[in-house]
Amino acid sequence: MRGAGWIRGLREAEARQLRCEIDRLERGLIEAANSKAKWNLHEVAHTLRWQKARLRRLEECLAAMPEGKRASDRS
Repeated sequence: MRGAGWIRGLREAEARQLRCEIDRLERGLIEAANSKAKWNLHEVAHTLRWQKARLRRLEECLAAMPEGKRASDRS
């Protein structure tokens, strides 16, 4: 059976992945704003807002989770 530490690890990995996605979207937003094709700007901005809100909820979830046991604590 997997414990809280394992679940926390999954959520932390998901948060890291979201941060990378947000960085990519921010670069895409800058590129879309500087390009002639402004049609992509709205879509990128919407996705960026959605991902930031998702990351905020995930960070709140992580803050409420117990730390769990680490491998060094088990010895």
